[in-house]
Amino acid sequence: MLNYKTATNGEINYNGVVVKEISPTMKLNLRGKKREFLTNIGKNLNLLLPTEANTSTISDKLTAIWLSPDEWMIITNDLVKKDTNEYQLNELLFNDISKKNLGAVIDVTDQFVQLEIKGKNIYEIFSAGSPFNFNEFKDKKGSSAQTILNHIDVIVHNKGDEIVNLFVRRSFAKHLWSWIKDCASRL
Repeated sequence: MLNYKTATNGEINYNGVVVKEISPTMKLNLRGKKREFLTNIGKNLNLLLPTEANTSTISDKLTAIWLSPDEWMIITNDLVKKDTNEYQLNELLFNDISKKNLGAVIDVTDQFVQLEIKGKNIYEIFSAGSPFNFNEFKDKKGSSAQTILNHIDVIVHNKGDEIVNLFVRRSFAKHLWSWIKDCASRL
């Protein structure tokens, strides 16, 4: 059974910026190039994987984020049960993709912490710690990027309406949380 512990504590709420951990959500990393891979993924997820760089696709239950020409992250839109770390979708995809050598399906749920950041000043915080130019990014709902934030690798997903999901490796989550809290308090 999963011994789930939150990587962050509480909620940050400074100067119109609200940050909280969204947990637990299932996160899968998919890799593959073959046509059969894309066909099986579309059939099993009822979702087309985004093929354009730095974009995402969303269905009722899942979000697919483009990471590279042959790599995607799949996230559940709703919370999942905390008492287990076994996911039916992971097992289904593993059997249809990995076991048939069409690609790879890797459960990265415990590896990444998902932070939701809301507010009109979120891009000021990002600009203070990232070399990425967020000017076009912030105007495109569904856009995504892999970048550095305060020297930490992150995946940023624009949900629109001044809401961003930030994915950070669990081992760096507390450090990034503290940095965001400090930046938000200085706005």
